[in-house]
Amino acid sequence: MKVYTLTGKSGTGKSFQAMNLCKEYDIESIIDDGIFIYQNRVMAGTSAKREKTKVGAIKAAMFIREEQREEVRRSIESVKPESILVIGTSDKMAEEICEQLGLPEIYQRIHIEDITTEREREKAFKQRRIQGKHVIPVPSMQLKRDFAGYFINPLKILKSSGVFGIGQYTEKTVVRPTYSYSGDFTISDRVITDIAKCAAKRSDGVDHVISAYANTMPGTLRVQLSLSMKGNGSVWDDAVSYQKKLAEVIEFMTAFNVVEVAVTVDEVC
Repeated sequence: MKVYTLTGKSGTGKSFQAMNLCKEYDIESIIDDGIFIYQNRVMAGTSAKREKTKVGAIKAAMFIREEQREEVRRSIESVKPESILVIGTSDKMAEEICEQLGLPEIYQRIHIEDITTEREREKAFKQRRIQGKHVIPVPSMQLKRDFAGYFINPLKILKSSGVFGIGQYTEKTVVRPTYSYSGDFTISDRVITDIAKCAAKRSDGVDHVISAYANTMPGTLRVQLSLSMKGNGSVWDDAVSYQKKLAEVIEFMTAFNVVEVAVTVDEVC
């Protein structure tokens, strides 16, 4: 296994540049902030960006916790990538991560200053410092469950070749970690109810929403609805169609992970 490292100060755009390096050097996998990514999929680990404190983030990024460390080790051994890119804030940090995970000797060291301009690094640092944005080099759908309820925004990059897909879009995902701002991100029950009512107006078979309830816990959002349906079509099919559409709309508008939308038809008019 060839081990590459990409190092530089925090907030200088390392994770954003990771995919470019993987394409250029034909690197199959990435170790970034506590997670193991193989061919654009999160295979194992716990993202440091999901931690509530900076101390916790450092422990996750350095694989200090035994359970996380062993999970990633086993996954690497199972996948057996031919190459891996380890991202860190310094050469020493990258070396310690390699040691923690039992990786071979580093084949090539790459510094962020070698592949970006000063202006690019300043722009990346501004986004980190002012907006609290962090990039994870995997598609948003790979992170929805772990980052449900957090700021998630996909950045689509057209790829023409490389191990991450030929002629397809490769996504990088922007998240705002807990430790980068004060307070928790929550959404009131009224918001979910209003979304349900708006979705009902755009559904041919639904007359109106009688009542709606949602527990707004980001990781386990469950929605319960009572509907009044129109009787001029297939009530069952229209209710199922609305149920699926509502789940999609809530996830799109809130970034919450919807695990259930329970629909009860209490009225047909």
